[in-house]
Parts: sequence; C-alpha cells; structure tokens
Amino acid sequence: MRRLRVRLAAVVVASMALPVTPAVAEQPAGCADDSVRLTVEEQRLDKAAPQEILRRSGFGSVAPRFARALCGADSYGQARKAVALHGQRLWQRAVERAQGRGPAAGDLSRLDDRPLYWARLGMTAALRQWDPGFELTDARRTALMDELERGSRGQDAIRFPGGAESGTEKGLKRVLVTGFDPFTLDEDIRISNPSGAGALALDGTVVRTDAGRVRIETAVFPVRWADFTRGTVERALRPHLPRVDMFTTVSQGRPGRFDIERHNGAWRGTFPDNGNVSASGTVPVSDPSTQPQWTSTTLPYQDITGTPTGRFPVRDNTEVVEIPAGGSEPVTRPDGPTEGSTAREGGGGDYLSNEIAYRATLLRDRLGLDVPGGHVHTPVLEFGEGNTDPETGGITDPDFDQNRRDIVDQVRSIIRVAAGH
Repeated sequence: MRRLRVRLAAVVVASMALPVTPAVAEQPAGCADDSVRLTVEEQRLDKAAPQEILRRSGFGSVAPRFARALCGADSYGQARKAVALHGQRLWQRAVERAQGRGPAAGDLSRLDDRPLYWARLGMTAALRQWDPGFELTDARRTALMDELERGSRGQDAIRFPGGAESGTEKGLKRVLVTGFDPFTLDEDIRISNPSGAGALALDGTVVRTDAGRVRIETAVFPVRWADFTRGTVERALRPHLPRVDMFTTVSQGRPGRFDIERHNGAWRGTFPDNGNVSASGTVPVSDPSTQPQWTSTTLPYQDITGTPTGRFPVRDNTEVVEIPAGGSEPVTRPDGPTEGSTAREGGGGDYLSNEIAYRATLLRDRLGLDVPGGHVHTPVLEFGEGNTDPETGGITDPDFDQNRRDIVDQVRSIIRVAAGH
C-alpha cells in the first residue's frame, strides 16, 4: 500500500457530507436519523459500483438486516449483543465465501474482498444514524462502533488452538497474518485489495511445511490514520504476538512484484487515507521518548526470495529515505538507513503499510520477542487490458479474478516457505 503508486488526489475535508444513500436509508421507520452526517467512506456507498458489488455477492441484505436488529434493541445491552453478533457474522460469512463453503450467493469471485468492505460500511452507516428508543451517549455509540469494527474485521476472532507446544512436529506452528481494506477509492471506486482477499482465504487454514503443520489466523485493518493513532494495531496484536511462531503484515504495493520490506520507518507522509484525511509526522506511539526511527524485519527474507513461490518475482527491498545524522534534506539509501538518521520512508514508503509494519515490529521488540515478523507487499491487483476505465469499465473481469487468485496463492506459498524455515 504505497502512496507513490497512485496519483495524489485533492484532499477533501473529512467533515463534508453528501446526501444519505438509498441503501443506508433503508431502515425501519422511526429508527434512523437521516440528518446525521455519514463519513466520507460511507458516503461512497451511493455509487453504482459498490451497489453492484453488494448485489452480485449476496451481501446486499447485510446492512438492512443489521438495521432491523438495532431497531429491535430496547437497551444498550441488547444493542451490544446485536452489534457483536452481526459483526462477527459478517466476518465469518466473508471467510466462508472466500474459502468455498456454503452457497456463493452471486456471480462474483469467491475470493473477492470487496463485499466485506462495502457491507461493513453499510452497517457502520446504519449504526451511526440509528435513533434508539432509549438514551444513548456518544461514548456508548462509539463503543458500539468499535465493537462492530473489530468483530467484522476478524480482530476478535483470532484463536489459535491450544494443546501441544507450537513449533513441534506434533503440534501446530502459529502464524498471524494481517490485510487491509481497499483504498484510493476516489481514483477507482471498483478497486480491490489482494491483502484483504488473502486474509479471508487464509483465516483458520492449516498448511504443511518442511517444519510441520502451520495454523494461520488473520485480521483486516482499515486504511485510516485515526484508527492507527488510537492504537488499533497494538490492541489487536498484543494478546497474540507472544504466542505465535511468526507474523506478517501484508498490503498491496508495487505493480508486478512482491517485496519483503527490510526496514520500517517512524514517519507518516501526506497521502490521504480512505476518509480523505492526511496526517503527516512522526508515527504516534506510546512512550515516544524510547521510540526508534527504524525497525527491521526478522522474516527469513533470503529463504523467501530464494525459493520459487509463484508467478510474480519476490524482492528483498532494502531501500529507504532518510535525513542523515546532522543533515536537513531527505536522501534515498538503497542499502538501508545509516546510523543516527531520521526516517522519512521505510521500504514500504510512508503510508499505512509502512506504519503497520513499524507498529507490529516495534511491538515485537518492546515485548522482547524473538520471533520472525515483518511486512510483505503484494503486486498491485490490476484489471484486464480492456477494463481500465473506472467510469465505463466493469467491476470485474477474468484477468482481474485470475490476478487476485495468483496473488493470494503466492501469499500462501510465501507464508509456507517462511514458516518452514
């Protein structure tokens, strides 16, 4: 998820509101306040492509069903139960669809990650505009929204099996993998993110490696600076990192290649997130006085790059951008940061892919863990040659589906190689 691969769109102020979408407004009478402004992400639901994605995946009924459940809640406790149930149900349904369980309920590829994204936004919009028959404070609505986000992203469903010690032939190695939502949606509303598709395809699966069987658990994260500032990455990963044998954050990166990002930098750039918000500056973390400028991968990058894993080349990327010690201007370093330098771009750039890698590896180091972990950038998921115009093109095509399938298969192969070493 590198900012450099896309054209910098004009930043839209996040508080601007568009008309309420028909899909969002489809709630029981008397239970919705249409005057409540939706977020920039939620406003995009009104466009044709998201509606077609929801219809052709069978996910179009998710938000209306959730809205009816909210309308039937007579207390905050009942609302919490409804939010937890429907959020977790959405994640599980998306995982089952991606892994070929149950009816496809539409003609979109089962690996498509976009139904999860757009259905979730329909749910958050319904919760935002919900007008309950009892007093609901802003703090409690925020807590419900947080529970919905975590449940529908699989962050509450990370459960590794107990029993025998991990890392042994009799037991299961435990690997934690993360993905992202689609992004740059104002440039192309049809866009998909193969890292999110990979998370859905791999969640709860077991793969065989030379070192034994590996259980993979996954979660998906938003493309929003504010969520990262609030510590969503650390809160989701901290309970599990001490128990895993390997972890890798994954995002969409450069066209035509995978990258194992060697170094991660403590700097945010100016590229806007999915809410069209920019947040440049040092990555905000707890205890900034002990915050390093750089963290490094501990993934077995030589084994990964030296083993055939699929259609796309896999590179060991060591390039960073730094301000050298005593300097004032950024300098590109092809072989990694120099001593005492200040970060301006990690190998993964200065967007949220670099930041999730930085946060996850910093958490690893602060917990004192000796565990392989780092970041994998996938190739950009591209439409077929005749389907490149976002205004006139279709939401899918055979090349698009095949490209996604190849990328997801190669993510699985990379994890298999890394966990096997």
